Amino acid sequence: MRIGVYPGTFDPITRGHMDIIRRGAKLVDRLVIGVTTNPSKSPMFTLPERLTMVEREVADVDGDIAVVAFDALLMTFAERQGASVIVRGLRAVADFEYEYQMAGMNQQLNDRIETVFLMADVSLQPIASRLVKEIAMYGGAIDRFVSRTVRDEVGARVEKLGRKGDA
Repeated sequence: MRIGVYPGTFDPITRGHMDIIRRGAKLVDRLVIGVTTNPSKSPMFTLPERLTMVEREVADVDGDIAVVAFDALLMTFAERQGASVIVRGLRAVADFEYEYQMAGMNQQLNDRIETVFLMADVSLQPIASRLVKEIAMYGGAIDRFVSRTVRDEVGARVEKLGRKGDA
């Protein structure tokens, strides 16, 4: 059985993430979506909230998909899942430089696990969770970037945190 891992913080999960999930699920027998913490990012949602969000969003995607939290090196997590493939999405050339470096480091840690890059759909390439949160924090519409349910969750969180630019 070919198992792939698609890691990310998914804070929040976007239409771009969903595009990679749908396409990645076709490449493997089982796709494990690894929802992680990232010390360099300030999450809007807690890990349990993100897990619930991702599980709900992928419920109707074809394929054997699992959503699992992790707080370890990606290659350690992938090994524990029995993965032979890491699935990564690329939006632009800037992403490639970082992802290329990470793939090289990961290969040094475990050369039995391959990294596969999927180009995001052209219409979804500009979408980044960080930008979605920023747009929402300033009162902008995020409908084109996330599902209706995620939009509502982000809106509720922004209201709780206090929208920027209201002063």
